[in-house]
Amino acid sequence: MKRRDVLRLSAGALALGVAGRPALAEQYPSQDLHFIVGFPPGSGADVITRFFAEKTRALSGCNVIVENKPGASGAIATEYVAKSKPDGYTLLINAGSGTAAGMHLYKHPPVDVLKAFRIAGTINRQAFMLVVASSSPYKTVAELTSAMKEKGERASYATSAPSGIVMGEMYKAITGIKAVEVRYRDANDSLNELESGKLDYGTHDPVFSLAQARAGKIRILAVSSGQRLQAVPDIPTMAESGVPGMDLTSWWAYIVPRETPQAAVDTLNGYLKQILQTDEAREFLNRFGGDPLISTPDAAQALFVKDERAWKDYVALAKIEPL
Repeated sequence: MKRRDVLRLSAGALALGVAGRPALAEQYPSQDLHFIVGFPPGSGADVITRFFAEKTRALSGCNVIVENKPGASGAIATEYVAKSKPDGYTLLINAGSGTAAGMHLYKHPPVDVLKAFRIAGTINRQAFMLVVASSSPYKTVAELTSAMKEKGERASYATSAPSGIVMGEMYKAITGIKAVEVRYRDANDSLNELESGKLDYGTHDPVFSLAQARAGKIRILAVSSGQRLQAVPDIPTMAESGVPGMDLTSWWAYIVPRETPQAAVDTLNGYLKQILQTDEAREFLNRFGGDPLISTPDAAQALFVKDERAWKDYVALAKIEPL
C-alpha cells in the first residue's frame, strides 16, 4: 500500500472517530448566572446575595443577575428555582436551614426540598436575634420575659422569616409567655411599630438586627444559637439569658435544582471556597453576624438533610400550626 493511501485511510478513520464521539459539553459557566432571592431589595437576604453575586461574577467571568422574588416567606423563590432548568445557571441564595424548615411550616409545601434541591456549598453560620427598640425599657432577656408575662396576650412581637418564627415560638414555649405574633413580609416593615412601642420585641435576622442596632434604632438582647458566634462575641445566647434549650443556628448556601450536573456543582463550590477564604468575605459576614462556613457539596447536603429532620422537631416543640 502506498504511503498516500495509508494517510488517506488514517485520516478517514480519524474523521469517523470524531464523528462517532459526542461533542464536548460547553465549558461551565458560559452564560449569565441568575441568583434568586426570596425577599425584597434591601433585605438581609438581598444584601448577602448581592455580595456573593458580585464575587462570583468576578471569578466566573460571566454576568450574574440578581432576581428578587419575594413572598410567602421565601416560598415563591423556592418554587421558582425548583422548577427551573437544572443546568447550574439558576441558583437560590437562601438559608439552607430556612429552606428545609419550609417542609414543616406549610401544610402543603410547594416542593419537597430534599427531592428538589442539592446544596452546592455553604456560606456561613449565623443566628437570629431577639431585639427591642432602643427606647425600650428592657435591657436583658430576663427583664423582657418578666414584663411579657405580666402583659399576657396584650404583648406582641414581630417575625418575618422561618427561623424567626420558630425562635419566637420556642421563646414562648420555654418561658410560658403569651405574646401574639405579627408576621411581616420583611423585617424592615416592622421597624416603625417597634420604635413606636406598638410591638414589644422582634425575632429577626442578624443582617437587619445589626444594621438597625448600629443605627441606634434597636437593641439586641440575645442570639438563638447554642453557642456565642465569633462575629458577635459580646451578645449572649438565649440559653445564657434564662431560656434553656434553645439552639437554633441558621446557615446560608448556594442551592440548585437536584439534577444540576456535578461539574457545575463543583465549580460553584470552588467559587464559594475562594470567596470565603478572603478577609473581605470574613469581614462582610462578621459585620452581619455570621461566621464563614466552608464545606464540600456532600457535607452541605448532609447538613441539609439533618436540618430538614431537625425542623420537624422544632415545629413540634414550638407547637407551630403549619400554614
